[in-house]
Amino acid sequence: MLGLVPFAAYVLLFLGLPTVIALVTGFLDGDGAFTLSNLAALGNPVVLNTFGNSLWLSALTAVIGALLGAVFCYALIGANPTGALRSVVDAASGVLAQFGGVMLAFAFVATIGIQGMITVFLRDSLGIDIFANGVWLYDTPGLILPYIYFQVPLMIITFSPALESLKPQWAEANAMLGGSTLSYWRHVGVPVLLPSFFGCLLLLFANAFSSFATAAALTSQGSEIVPLQIRGALTSETVLGQENLAGSLALGMIVVMIVVMSIYSVLMRRAARWQR
Repeated sequence: MLGLVPFAAYVLLFLGLPTVIALVTGFLDGDGAFTLSNLAALGNPVVLNTFGNSLWLSALTAVIGALLGAVFCYALIGANPTGALRSVVDAASGVLAQFGGVMLAFAFVATIGIQGMITVFLRDSLGIDIFANGVWLYDTPGLILPYIYFQVPLMIITFSPALESLKPQWAEANAMLGGSTLSYWRHVGVPVLLPSFFGCLLLLFANAFSSFATAAALTSQGSEIVPLQIRGALTSETVLGQENLAGSLALGMIVVMIVVMSIYSVLMRRAARWQR
């Protein structure tokens, strides 16, 4: 128990305390008096549209990242767990899953930005203008590619243990009973992996829903997703007196995250039965 004290202090100071502050300020006005007007702002069409943007962006990138990551994991089933290929993939996934924020935004600007290397090559050498219909990279749809960039490695890290938990004895029993590869995946593999897959999918959704730095670096104008709208409420020089609105927006995000992570916990408990 004594060894958990540093971690508990870290959680309380950097996760628990900010969460409490965000929730409390959502119920206060500019003078520090109790009010529900901030919560009423959650019904504003602009705020609802922002939550809608965050939800579809997170869901889309989570689904794409989960499918691509699952395919990569399946391709690695036959690799030696201690071999060079598996070590490289595991190391790269661990690094790329955390490669976000300003660094990732700069990487995309330098490669497929308006004057990026790939953009200039396609335009000057092949006559292909990827921004012919507008500079989509700096808008909400432009966040899809950067988000997928770190979603796929995260899926590889979290879903690989589930695939490794498939026992060879199950495939052998299926073969001895005259079953085919298709019947094995239909009656054994897929049912066992589904809870883990959907659990990882929810984890990817939560990861994208709470991402801020990459979007903040790429989308300098506007607040199309909730984290950017929270930043706008705290730092806007044109709309004053809206600081406590950020607490209400954070409350909305916390509610979504509690729902998502509660379902994730249930799925992980179900999946753990097959990983013992």
